[in-house]
Amino acid sequence: MDHPFESAPATHIPPSFWRTAAVVAILVAIAELVLLVVTGSALLLRHGSSSGAATHRAAARPAASTPAKPVVHKRTAAVAPHLARSKVSVLVLNGNGRPGAAGAAAARVRKHVYAIRGVGNAGRMSYTRSIVMYRRGFEGEGRRLAHDLGVGLVGPLDGMRPAQLHGAQTVLILGA
Repeated sequence: MDHPFESAPATHIPPSFWRTAAVVAILVAIAELVLLVVTGSALLLRHGSSSGAATHRAAARPAASTPAKPVVHKRTAAVAPHLARSKVSVLVLNGNGRPGAAGAAAARVRKHVYAIRGVGNAGRMSYTRSIVMYRRGFEGEGRRLAHDLGVGLVGPLDGMRPAQLHGAQTVLILGA
């Protein structure tokens, strides 16, 4: 036997109710977003400074009440080279992509009496400036090579392992 399905009487909700509900939901979402942005900014400011609230209090003081202390930068003592130029071997690598640049640079290095251990291409061809790198214990030799060639960037071996140097103590990577 079939039973007729009786549904509850339909109630009609006017469209203005749904528009109002949507506007209220949007306003609540905006308020939550503003609250999240303010809270996140406050957390970043608190954790971004090195000493937290003390830094903010010190910054709020007038400049006249605290005398400014001069900032003294310590220079590292220049490391003197231990080997003569003729005993320092150099690996010359082309990092600018111009054909023959490493060979021409190797000839300049030879004029300064350095031994050339090898000439080749760097792993990437996008160096914007030339750089001299040195193995551990050969900082003085690396700095002297950079000075002799007029290279401004000098640093310890980075991105290369000593085994890749073929026995050289220093590396010259040519930039653009």
